[in-house]
Amino acid sequence: MRIAMIGTGYVGLVSGTCFSDFGHDVVCVDRDAAKIARLTAGEVPIFEPGLEALLAKNVAAGRLTFTTDLAQAVDGAEAVFIAVGTPTRRGDGHADLTYVMDAAAEIGRALTGYAVVVTKSTVPVGTNRKVAEAIIAANPQAQFDVASNPEFLREGAAIDDFMHPDRVVVGVESDRAKKVMAELYRPLSLREFPMVYTGLESAEMIKYAANAFLATKITFINEIAALCERVGADVKAVSKGIGMDGRIGDKFLHAGPGYGGSCFPKDTKALARIGQEHAMPMQIVETVIKVNEEMKRRMIDKIVDLCDGSVRDKTIAILGVTFKPNTDDMRDAPSLTIIPALVGAGARVRVTDPQGRHEGEALLPGVKWMENPYQAASGADLLVLLTEWNEFRGLDLTKLARKMATPQMADLRNIYDRGEVLEAGFTRYGGVGR
Repeated sequence: MRIAMIGTGYVGLVSGTCFSDFGHDVVCVDRDAAKIARLTAGEVPIFEPGLEALLAKNVAAGRLTFTTDLAQAVDGAEAVFIAVGTPTRRGDGHADLTYVMDAAAEIGRALTGYAVVVTKSTVPVGTNRKVAEAIIAANPQAQFDVASNPEFLREGAAIDDFMHPDRVVVGVESDRAKKVMAELYRPLSLREFPMVYTGLESAEMIKYAANAFLATKITFINEIAALCERVGADVKAVSKGIGMDGRIGDKFLHAGPGYGGSCFPKDTKALARIGQEHAMPMQIVETVIKVNEEMKRRMIDKIVDLCDGSVRDKTIAILGVTFKPNTDDMRDAPSLTIIPALVGAGARVRVTDPQGRHEGEALLPGVKWMENPYQAASGADLLVLLTEWNEFRGLDLTKLARKMATPQMADLRNIYDRGEVLEAGFTRYGGVGR
């Protein structure tokens, strides 16, 4: 099948590349000519394990191309995906649909025959109907159906998530559109991955509900971690104990400095706003948002406490700034709250991250970037583990302790065992909920 993928951000680029690997003819579109030139040359603008090789393979096979010409890409396409950004609108929590509606109007003007216009972007309930209205307004003669096909890709594992999904959700209202979507995902259905067909509104809601629930699990275990510290319990043992319950499950029950990234912060705020607009407040979600911000500030207090009440003139080494490992994404990362607070309080902050420097240099002024953890730790008063990269899981703790002026560790991801850290020569260890 011929597919046009509008938007070459994280979702659009990964989805377009994976669809081409299914054997479809995919044209990825973006207004950014420089980005398209880089992609055409085989240069991937984001860090995602395996994406560069998969992209090169399908470009070489002639199944994947890139262009700035939307009309050319849409002409003859059987499915046109909208995969543009829907950032949180400043001040009110709304999802900004400007890019989605602009794309819909442009698609309408470009349609020359029947196509299914598929919204891949995360959008509020009712958006797909607005997309249809925008297409008709631009081209009253357009022949099309709309479909909602939310993504469930985890950064750092996106290709595997696309190729081996828990489920594929498709919101459609016509048999013709359903057949097109079924053909697009035929390689997955042949391998018996679940396909969930539903209405437009239900598909839109599934995406928000899923992300809000996962954010709630993270926030719940972080609150339990705070209580564990007060009563002398170990949150790792608690997480293990409740995670064995099949009704609960063990995923997203890892205590830490709070969630971040491209989805959870934006989508929880948008869902809370949707509830307010329909006089049905999402009280749990609103509390999750509030508590998550409090958890980030709580991590700052933990660091200050390990520095005996003040970080002024203290050298602090931060390991990891991206919101999670295996990505270069800094959006709403806990580091963006924690590090500026330390710098503002007079700390000398050193930072190292395998992929975070490209974005982090602009977002984290006043810090010194180091090549590796050992350089960062040299002469430091405190070592802070902030992102659980694999590179930080097997550190030579004895070597780190010897390099530090005051060997202390704030393990905000509970990577290490307190006894192991103290035995290696550290004098103090602070975990989360332990």
